[in-house]
Amino acid sequence: MFHQLFLYLILSFAVFSALAAPVPTTPIEHVIVIVGENRTFDNLYATYRPKKGQAVWNLLSRGIVLENGLPGKNFNLATQHLAQNKGEYTPTPDITGAYSALPQPYATGAIGQRRDVPDARFPTNLPNGPFQITRYVGYGAHTGDPIHRFFQMWQQVDGGKNDLFVWTAETVGVGPSNGKSPVAAGKTYQGGVAMGFYNMAAGDAPYFRELADRYALADNYHQSVMGGTTANYLALTTADVAFYTRDGKAAAPPAKQIENPDAQPNTNNWYSEDGYAGGSYVNCSNPDNPGAKGINKLLQQLPYKAFRGGNCDPDTYYMVNNMDPAFTPLGEPLALADDKFLLPPQIMPSLGDALSAGGVSWKWYSGGRNDGKNVDKEYCAMCDTQLFFASTMQGSDKSKLHDLQQFYQDAENGLPAVSIIAPYDSVSGHPGYAMETGFDELLRGIVNKVQQNPELWKKTAIFVTFDEGGGYYDSGYIQFIDFFGDGTRVPLLVISPYAKKGYVDHTYYDHASILKFIERNWGLPPLSARSRDNLPNPLHNAASPYVPLNRPAIGDLMNLFQEKK
Repeated sequence: MFHQLFLYLILSFAVFSALAAPVPTTPIEHVIVIVGENRTFDNLYATYRPKKGQAVWNLLSRGIVLENGLPGKNFNLATQHLAQNKGEYTPTPDITGAYSALPQPYATGAIGQRRDVPDARFPTNLPNGPFQITRYVGYGAHTGDPIHRFFQMWQQVDGGKNDLFVWTAETVGVGPSNGKSPVAAGKTYQGGVAMGFYNMAAGDAPYFRELADRYALADNYHQSVMGGTTANYLALTTADVAFYTRDGKAAAPPAKQIENPDAQPNTNNWYSEDGYAGGSYVNCSNPDNPGAKGINKLLQQLPYKAFRGGNCDPDTYYMVNNMDPAFTPLGEPLALADDKFLLPPQIMPSLGDALSAGGVSWKWYSGGRNDGKNVDKEYCAMCDTQLFFASTMQGSDKSKLHDLQQFYQDAENGLPAVSIIAPYDSVSGHPGYAMETGFDELLRGIVNKVQQNPELWKKTAIFVTFDEGGGYYDSGYIQFIDFFGDGTRVPLLVISPYAKKGYVDHTYYDHASILKFIERNWGLPPLSARSRDNLPNPLHNAASPYVPLNRPAIGDLMNLFQEKK
């Protein structure tokens, strides 16, 4: 009798859950988000030619380069300048000239290459502008890793001129508190590596070209936050920026962990406190704090109002560079200390919280997390983003975090409504230690696995994007939304039976757009009062196909889909 009653309760709960789950507003019942690492739109799609009737903004269409990868008639549009920034930090330093040629790229971070000397595979006299990487090495070769930190990236884009990628890399690089290599003022081991791109017209990235031809591509999609992986993965799940907490409240972090991008005395742009063993937090509500004045001044000079005045709450120290979570993959809390670069448990609402509250099933799949305590270098803890949230790690939602291996089984037996995939590190596409070819093949395998299940494929949308641009040059427009970004363009593909075929969408998007799509598809509200999913959809016209007329505005990705298959 007990077993019959127990079975009845289970069946009743299953029926109730099915009835309680919201019905999608579109035919899309499954959303899969796959996140690669560190590629701008121009780094991957520089010479892509879309299908007839479509247009794209890239190096080729703007005449910056030719199909053979050599400089085009408008090569000067990508000229990299020299600048001066002594003393107080500014995101728009004074221009003092231009490079006569790019400094020879370094191979910093590249497996199998020396990091302390220029990369001899590349010439010493590259023209001052973008260069084709595969003119000198193969598509799968390990090449240098450009800088991609918060205050550096603000300077790289230089108020939208995109002309200080090389100067910023050469003057400050990864920062004085890097802790990984002996960088110093004037010795940052970067050179012109940021200006490299792959050439689709010559056969590079063939699978990404095929996907763009067959499905839908966005050429105006951006990383949400200037800088690196942690901040942008968090933006994917919060449409917001993480901050330092203590006892469940906003608090001040250890002094060593607070950013200070003001130049050290007698240097040109050599920051006072920054790097992977240094600054990561900024209180941008106080204009007297280092780094805050310059960016806030830029926002105040915009022809439109920044979102919530810059989105800087009082007495809050926002994390703008990489930190690891304060929980292990198994949910055990890690000790916090002044010398531990761990982000304390986050108290803001996340995508996981919203989906669970709305009755929408979800899982987060991370390559390498099966190793539990002894995670190896294949596992990216900061990419297993729900680990940052106490609500997930101290509750039942912890069971929704899985190794990527589980995805392949679920694709056969039943996927949740929303799946987020963070790759194994070695196939993430990250420059230096991973490269793009591995991510291409991982993506191919996932797409094939979904398509092999016809019942799943016919109601699925796969979103493919990158956490951030990795410090690579990009020629696209950037909408400055608040103190934290947006940053450079990154690719976004929609692979689905409902995707517009061979379509290139110019609507303005960033990582919050994926959240907006999920919220609209399942009837969920914005995550919080300050999250960017509150922003309106952009209004565009023929005269302004890339710049929203109603800035700041971010789309919900619905324009990438057709109403019927």
